Amino acid sequence: MNLLLSMWFFYMKLAIIGTVGLPAKYGGFETLAEYLTKYLGKLYDITVFCSAKSYDIQLPTYHNAKLLYLGLEANGIQSILYDIVSMLKARHFETILILGVSGCIFLPTLKKISKAKLIVNIDGLEWKRAKWNRYAKCFLKLSEKLAVKYADIVVTDNKVIQDYVKTEYNKDSESIAYGADHVEKLELSEELLAEFNFLQQRYAFTVCRIEPENNLHIILEAMAKQQTLQLVLVGNWKANQYAIDLRNRYTNIAHIHLLDSIYDQQILNQLRSNCFIYLHGHSAGGTNPSLVEAMFLGLPIFAYSVDYNKETTEQSAKYFSDTQELSHLISQTDEETLLSIGRKMAAIASKRYQWNIISGQYAELLD
Repeated sequence: MNLLLSMWFFYMKLAIIGTVGLPAKYGGFETLAEYLTKYLGKLYDITVFCSAKSYDIQLPTYHNAKLLYLGLEANGIQSILYDIVSMLKARHFETILILGVSGCIFLPTLKKISKAKLIVNIDGLEWKRAKWNRYAKCFLKLSEKLAVKYADIVVTDNKVIQDYVKTEYNKDSESIAYGADHVEKLELSEELLAEFNFLQQRYAFTVCRIEPENNLHIILEAMAKQQTLQLVLVGNWKANQYAIDLRNRYTNIAHIHLLDSIYDQQILNQLRSNCFIYLHGHSAGGTNPSLVEAMFLGLPIFAYSVDYNKETTEQSAKYFSDTQELSHLISQTDEETLLSIGRKMAAIASKRYQWNIISGQYAELLD
């Protein structure tokens, strides 16, 4: 009986839709897909849909999962078509895990032509992001509404979003966060110290997309006003006018270092591991992957004061909502308090944000 049960699990066909693909390059959903396939790839027949536009080398399999490539972009306006085509190709699978709501406008049709169990991780409240115009926000809100209505199971990554789904749509959802134990605490290499000699001093660190809802203007203004810490800020500085304007304004301040996006996890982990304070400015979304990674590394965290961040950190970090509050935290928080915050962050992450735990929670939904 156990053998038959194991064979049934193995041949359950699961499609994962909504990521750029594997191997993961950058992004929370890609990392989620990577670790789901790593931990569940021997239990299920998994196919991950990938964008051929993003991979010069297209592997047939990865972590015991099949990779199926589509000649469409996974981001931007084309992501809608990318997700819809993926759903069409996956309609005969037993289960479809959809990450994000971009293509969920198609769910009413998919429900008619497929018997698959539909699990949708709605991510953060994407329609609230400042970068979208009115029409894009309306579309994303409709996609979210259809995702919640037609999904067999809705996944939210933060209790605050779980409560929102219950209040807004009167529907229960499963709250599953992200893992962070893939990050590794590393010492700064001699090569990195030679390239960036400011790393020999105490520095605050931030890594994120340079977008208004990540409040980089607050972080940069507060850090520019003090002289005790260097600031190292990694992001996509050519992405939009907001990013370009900030770089032009702060690039010549000696203790502020604005680095372009870093995709090498070894280098990124070195930079993060050795910072004096980790600054997290995100105000939109739910459980942010970069935040739980910083927690797992045991970093002292100053986070933007929104419910998502407070829930993720169990109210145990320090919080700011404007330049004045952040400046006060930087000048008034003593080293022993910072060490205490770091220990609390590591303990919370060890308890809540490990991939074997996260994968097990997803497995319970798939069975």
